[in-house]
Amino acid sequence: MSPDRTLIHRAASVLEKGPIHTVALAHEALGLAGNPGAASAAVFTLLGADPRFQVDGEGVWSMAGPGPGTPLSELRYAVVDVETTGGSFGRGHRLTDIAIYEVRGGVVEDEYRSLVNPGRTIPSHIEELTGISDGMVSSAPFFDHIAAAVLERLEGRIFVAHNVRFDWGFVSQQLIEAIGEAPDVERLCTVQMARRLIPRLRRRNLDAITRHFGIDVPDRHRAYGDALATARVLIRLLDEANRRGLSDLHALRSFLRKRGRRSRPRQGQQLSFLGATPDTD
Repeated sequence: MSPDRTLIHRAASVLEKGPIHTVALAHEALGLAGNPGAASAAVFTLLGADPRFQVDGEGVWSMAGPGPGTPLSELRYAVVDVETTGGSFGRGHRLTDIAIYEVRGGVVEDEYRSLVNPGRTIPSHIEELTGISDGMVSSAPFFDHIAAAVLERLEGRIFVAHNVRFDWGFVSQQLIEAIGEAPDVERLCTVQMARRLIPRLRRRNLDAITRHFGIDVPDRHRAYGDALATARVLIRLLDEANRRGLSDLHALRSFLRKRGRRSRPRQGQQLSFLGATPDTD
């Protein structure tokens, strides 16, 4: 578990025993002693924007709701990329390529990839983009034949993709078509994560983000190359979430929903008692 996430959970463990003053909380949860202003600033940086923690005008902290859930580093992520015949599912277009990488604990742990026979011709402009031809998929399995394997690798994991609406839309619809169900899983979009976690980036396409992080993309526009690059991007974005004190999926989702608004002290959250100011986005 990474340091900042450990601190969030440690603070929650202290507060579950009852309300406690900022300085005492800084000492017990963060191991800080000495300058009370510095201790207060550290506590507000860690907890000030998290709605599960609250502080009154006297500087006494307490839990405002359930404590943090499973740390982000301990969750299992299925990072997915697909290539298709280029149009919408409703108009008969289907997958030609799929790759799934599992990420856990900051490591890419497992890989699944397969070409897919779409049962239709691949348009020439799509072949030029992806390098996938009719000849390549002619002997590949139809999605029906790999649906169970795909489902197994998605269940119990968070579905992640770069523009998750597109990839999830195709994968879920093809699963429903093939076996009558799609997994009920959480989903995360690395485009949205980059927009909020790295706001200085003007473009968030995969090329721009991998260039920003110095990540190589082998075989761009093939599912396995793009999925592996996205998995590595996810690891870096989770590190950035950690640096911002986002302890679990609930905290991350709350942060992503803010749409760039600066965080403000909640009602009654007066910081003048120690001369501290809360951290902002």
